[in-house]
Amino acid sequence: MANDTPLFQSIISHAKEYGFIFPSSEIYDGLQAVYDYGQMGSELKKNIKDHWWKSMTQLRDDVVGIDAAIFMHPTTWKASGHVDNFNDPMIDNRDSKKRYRVDHLIEAHAEALMAAGQKEQAAALVTSMEGLLAADDFVGLKKLIEDHQIKCAVSDTCHWTDIRQFNLMFATEFGATSGEEDNKVYLRPETAQGIFVNFLNVQKTGRMKVPFGIAQVGKAFRNEIVARQFVFRMREFEQMEMQFFVRPGTQKQWYEYWKQCRLQWHLDLGLPADKYRYHDHVKLAHYADAACDIEFDFPIGFKELEGIHSRTDFDLRQHQEYSKKKQQYFDNEIDPSTGKPFGNYIPYVVETSIGLDRMFLAVLSHAYEEQDLSTDEKQDSRVVLKFPAALAPIKLAVLPLNKKDGLPEIAQEIIAQCKDDFRCFYEEKDSIGKRYRRMDALGTPFCITVDYQSKEDRTVTIRYRDSMQQERISIDSIKDLIKKAL
Repeated sequence: MANDTPLFQSIISHAKEYGFIFPSSEIYDGLQAVYDYGQMGSELKKNIKDHWWKSMTQLRDDVVGIDAAIFMHPTTWKASGHVDNFNDPMIDNRDSKKRYRVDHLIEAHAEALMAAGQKEQAAALVTSMEGLLAADDFVGLKKLIEDHQIKCAVSDTCHWTDIRQFNLMFATEFGATSGEEDNKVYLRPETAQGIFVNFLNVQKTGRMKVPFGIAQVGKAFRNEIVARQFVFRMREFEQMEMQFFVRPGTQKQWYEYWKQCRLQWHLDLGLPADKYRYHDHVKLAHYADAACDIEFDFPIGFKELEGIHSRTDFDLRQHQEYSKKKQQYFDNEIDPSTGKPFGNYIPYVVETSIGLDRMFLAVLSHAYEEQDLSTDEKQDSRVVLKFPAALAPIKLAVLPLNKKDGLPEIAQEIIAQCKDDFRCFYEEKDSIGKRYRRMDALGTPFCITVDYQSKEDRTVTIRYRDSMQQERISIDSIKDLIKKAL
């Protein structure tokens, strides 16, 4: 679906208006499919990242983290298969010269059929496309496009080239001399390979025993020809990945374990179960023996949010072959079937990979609500972001009723007590009602109002974002109350 579906467009506009996401280089008319995270967005993104990192490393004894470099030796990408196989099927319109990703072109036509009430035809078209893609039948895909008279959005013609594969990696020059093939390096298209090439470094220095995992959060880059749908598909994005190294023969059990574990992580944030579903891969990568996506119901429909993949020993075996360095682990645990140690083997890998930007969009889109608060007496409404309190960019807003009579000083005292433990915000401009609405729009779960009674008995009014209920509490109890809620 396009970015102009009403709800999605409202979320995009809200994200810019309130400092969550800006188009990159906007004063120069922007750069397609590249975005900057603003003051609120960078906080929300960091909170999601920290929450994932803590759950994967701090709260587990069997996973550690690394931060590998973006630049890697170019042979890395030859070994991983990205140089030869990291492609998307593309087609060009001869009249407009516009290039399309084939599946996006066909899906857009299917969506138009759906909008026209032709649901069966749309479903049949998508089913045919998926079968032809799975078979890498490019001739059949072009015939499908021509048979359905799918037109270019620019030229409104069906004058198409043959379908070709297009490599998605960004290449650049490394070193002082340009133009030489030996200096060619790539911006990494995924973070996983940085984990694989450091497998033995981490295992030996950390004295890790299989099964164990290595986690990483980092930037990746893909030259998407048709990047769309806001931050869902970008050319520069961030991944949160974990590679879990297991004994061969146990990978299916660990695959099922991580499927359940990762879905539960999402649900523990308070996101509803009916927003999620598993999608098992019909066509597996040649190196995988199981794979599924955890899909989320975005405003643009159910889309992939996180992938769980059983990658066998492909990655470490490939790096062993290309580097000529052994990537084996000696397992001194006793094999019950032989009574001897399991010995040397190349571990199998189960991967969990979640897009940080997609998780940001999932949290933002689920949190966004437009509420009609009208009564018989007056018209009223608000836009509120119902973030999980632990993820909210601002946890507490402290609002003095006015700018004088010692109220700002009490407000600043409260902030001084709390800011070491969670993010606080001070505001004294506008009426208290307008300030509440602004904090709702930013997703702030708690607002404290300092008034004249606060001077007398050291109590304040706390307002809860979701219910809009208010109560008096003592100043000394504020920090503990909010820490408990977080």
